[in-house]
Amino acid sequence: MTDVTDATQPRTLDEARVDAYLARIGAGRPEKPDLDALRLLQERHCLTVPFENLDYHLDTDIHMDERAVEKVVDRRRGGGCYEVNPAFALLLRSLGYAVEILPGQVYRPEGPGPFLGHLALRVRVDEVDWLVDVGFGRNSRRPLRFDVTGPQEDPHGTYEVRPNEEFGGHEVHLNGKPLYRVGERPVRVADFAPTLWWWRTAPESPFLQDLFCSLPTEDGGRITLKGDRLTVVTPEGRGTEELPDEESVLAAYREHFGIVLGRLPKDPSGSARIQLS
Repeated sequence: MTDVTDATQPRTLDEARVDAYLARIGAGRPEKPDLDALRLLQERHCLTVPFENLDYHLDTDIHMDERAVEKVVDRRRGGGCYEVNPAFALLLRSLGYAVEILPGQVYRPEGPGPFLGHLALRVRVDEVDWLVDVGFGRNSRRPLRFDVTGPQEDPHGTYEVRPNEEFGGHEVHLNGKPLYRVGERPVRVADFAPTLWWWRTAPESPFLQDLFCSLPTEDGGRITLKGDRLTVVTPEGRGTEELPDEESVLAAYREHFGIVLGRLPKDPSGSARIQLS
């Protein structure tokens, strides 16, 4: 099933929950909600909370409210944009940041996907709007300015946030290739429920055709587990290993992502349609 509970502004977390969330991502409590703290928080989130879709193949509900925080903090899991970005928004609001939810469209080979196919955040700091995204897989590690149209360097590559007047928002590019576009007008988290239902149930949904868990590394590399195929990218190159059995796969989830599973997700054995590295 798909959870349709609204998780809109101005909900916040209690102090104990904030402390637990910060401990989960390895970040201290900021003295004030400034840009330096936002950069650190986003970086720590990206490096510790995997981009993964395991629950899509474990027949487990997907939640967009405080239960997404429980998944990240207590179960030490990750998720997709509909889970980790609302969870991160709750943390940021609780720390005093002004956060809005933006609708997005992911660029597919055939063109832009559905209008509410991606959920991103806009965070205002000192009268400047920043794009914050910890739930795309190839998102930037640090916030991106909306008012800078030229290249913005990041540990994950060279990003651009280009205005798109016809669409009424901005396009996000990585190393010259379009990733997604985000609208200008903020929405509610609950507005994503129909699209989440599609991602959760449609046979053509990329999240149902692929099984993945991925984390960037501090040195600019990435570790990705797709089914039983483990890929490690380092500055020295790329290595791929086919894991021999179920116990090896469960051990890889524990070792590389800190995820403890009682059983393996169903492997759809489809094509790798979610590009991560």
